Amino acid sequence: MSSSGSRAGASLTEPAASMHAHPPSISAARARRWGAFYYAEQVLRVMKGYGWTIVMYGVGQPVAYLFAMGVGLATLVDTNNESVFGGVSYLSFIAPALLISAAVMTAANEFTFPVMDGFKWRRVYYGPHASPLTPEQIAAGHIIAVTLRFLLQSALYFLVVALFGASPSGWGWVTVPVATLAGLSFGLPLMAYAASIKHDKGQFAMVMRFIVMPLFLFSGTFFPLDTLPPGVRWIGWISPIWHGTELGRVFSYGYQESALLTVVHLVFLLGLAAVGWVLTRRQFVKRMGQ
Repeated sequence: MSSSGSRAGASLTEPAASMHAHPPSISAARARRWGAFYYAEQVLRVMKGYGWTIVMYGVGQPVAYLFAMGVGLATLVDTNNESVFGGVSYLSFIAPALLISAAVMTAANEFTFPVMDGFKWRRVYYGPHASPLTPEQIAAGHIIAVTLRFLLQSALYFLVVALFGASPSGWGWVTVPVATLAGLSFGLPLMAYAASIKHDKGQFAMVMRFIVMPLFLFSGTFFPLDTLPPGVRWIGWISPIWHGTELGRVFSYGYQESALLTVVHLVFLLGLAAVGWVLTRRQFVKRMGQ
């Protein structure tokens, strides 16, 4: 074989020779450092398979509510009563509430059945756990992926709200992270509960019927909380939807409330999310071990 032929043959094999897997020690070290993001990537890839469902549920549903309540019902509601709606249109009043509610309802789906699927039905958590990924990283990866979904669907919904002129304040975009925080404040304690369930006996259906829907209906979503009967106002006081909605209204159209109450809303949501994260970590470690 000629020298030119030998050089050509060597050049053809060089790219293949340069491709090789990382040693197990390096792969393990990367997994221990970035494991949460690796698992988040896996969850996002699964979500990509039903991406249009996510868009239609996360954005289409609240937009349908926006049309029905903010455009349809608004024609029957006296929007000139400033003492009721703070001097804004009914559309502007309910838009932040629907955005927050959409995030909370998404949390009720993403932090229940997929968690049960990870531990019992398809046991998808145990494959990654056989690698150097820890239970805490798997839980964190799931949360990171769902948080990104909250941000995306809330941003898309806010764009629709802005196109309708239902967010007159220049700070309206802050409702996107507020909705994300509200979703986490409700979803993380629910995730801890889902991780503790070993047998499906309809617990999640009960959560939707007797927790999620009452919170949606009695959290000042469609009318101010103080216009509801006194006997159900306490539901709003403990509801992430109400606290998130009140914050959203402050940023969306300058809803007037005391600075102390605004801080209370924020601390309540952050506190629930933090407690939920601690309980979730504990349950994941308990179910899968160190």
